[in-house]
Amino acid sequence: MPLREPAPKLSPDQYEANFAEIEPAMNARQAAIESARCLYCFDAPCTVACPTHIDVPAFIKKIYTGNLQGSARVILSANILGHSCGRVCPTEVLCEGACVMLEKGEEAIEIGRLQRYAVDYVLDNKIALFQPGAANGKRVACIGAGPASLACAAELAKLGYGVTIFDRKENPGGLNTYGIAAYKTRAADAIRETDLVKQLGVKVRQNTEVGRDIRFEQLEAEFDAIFVGVGLGETWDLSLPGENLQGVYGAIEFIEQTKTLPFRDVEVGRRIACIGAGNTAIDVVTAARRLGAETVYLIYRRGEAEMPAFAYEYHLAKQDAVVFLWQTQPVRVLGSDGAVTGLECLRTELGPPDAKGRRTPVEVPRTEFTLEVDMVVRAVGQQPVTEGLRAVKGLELNKNGTVKIDERHQTGNPKYFAGGDCANGGKEVVDAVAEGMAAARGVDAWLGAPRKK
Repeated sequence: MPLREPAPKLSPDQYEANFAEIEPAMNARQAAIESARCLYCFDAPCTVACPTHIDVPAFIKKIYTGNLQGSARVILSANILGHSCGRVCPTEVLCEGACVMLEKGEEAIEIGRLQRYAVDYVLDNKIALFQPGAANGKRVACIGAGPASLACAAELAKLGYGVTIFDRKENPGGLNTYGIAAYKTRAADAIRETDLVKQLGVKVRQNTEVGRDIRFEQLEAEFDAIFVGVGLGETWDLSLPGENLQGVYGAIEFIEQTKTLPFRDVEVGRRIACIGAGNTAIDVVTAARRLGAETVYLIYRRGEAEMPAFAYEYHLAKQDAVVFLWQTQPVRVLGSDGAVTGLECLRTELGPPDAKGRRTPVEVPRTEFTLEVDMVVRAVGQQPVTEGLRAVKGLELNKNGTVKIDERHQTGNPKYFAGGDCANGGKEVVDAVAEGMAAARGVDAWLGAPRKK
């Protein structure tokens, strides 16, 4: 069943212009000028702020001297997904947010764009920077082909392990391929980045779901250790009346369309309401506007000060003329003939802070109003996809469904390790990479082949 009123179609050129990268690639002149601004700080607060601790002064100095291959080696040694992180990392609150240039009242060094500039050179020229380590005869399976598993697999391969990744999707890359807005990174960019991991001898089996297509017992018999990096799944339901109407989407499901279909084929309404105010919600509303939606509402039951999205993401949505409705609580999705026609809402007041320090919204009686919309998108977080792991003896889940791990990322079943969103509940790509690498070190230590100093 189609939407009641879809957004008007745009020309192919207009779609491409709308989804042009918000942070375009640098040219050689821009990179030379920007790298010359760096002070190459000895204490490098930018490096400290990076979860993977890339030696930022070192890689920028190499760009300045024209050694792009050496620069990329510095980056990718610390973060094998340095290309995508250069595109999608919240650099404003990580490395660039720690830049000492800010203390001088100047603009921070554009670390993210410089990082991408160096790694682009290696990818464009198909330069192999790393070789697999001498085979140690041990094998590790990684479940999921997202950032955590890719990082874990790369580290283990460098240490001589035979690694196979099992993933249920058609293409590798996980969140980078399917779940990040197309104006930040395209699916093809994420997929080609996985070649850096495959160059290390890592095998990747797509369209293979562990627990369905291959049993856990089989993995346990064939591999010496198993890393779980399955990420998160579909968007949580809101349990609203009318939520089953045609035109109600989960945020990740909507974004995945923009990454896997031609923009013209993505289903988008003329008027859209997105419920939630995190970074994923910003991806939804901004993508919807760029797909041609004429009116896009972002609805949040708390206030502007409480929104969890980063400030620069919020600024992006405001530039795209998104309408923000603060202290607004959706109560019912309205429909006709099975399709969405509107969203009934209430106003809220903010009460005392909750356990996380956020003020609790309280509905205000008799403040009902209706938004006329053709599509509603839920952007209120993702569900864990760990329920199937209960079949693994000794592996425990936390109350929120995340995998319980120790400081080495080892689970209650010593053969299983975990990292990324399925263990931390949902953080940034760079955090998943850092956890995947930490888990690789845990695997290495547990199997009796610790990393050499």
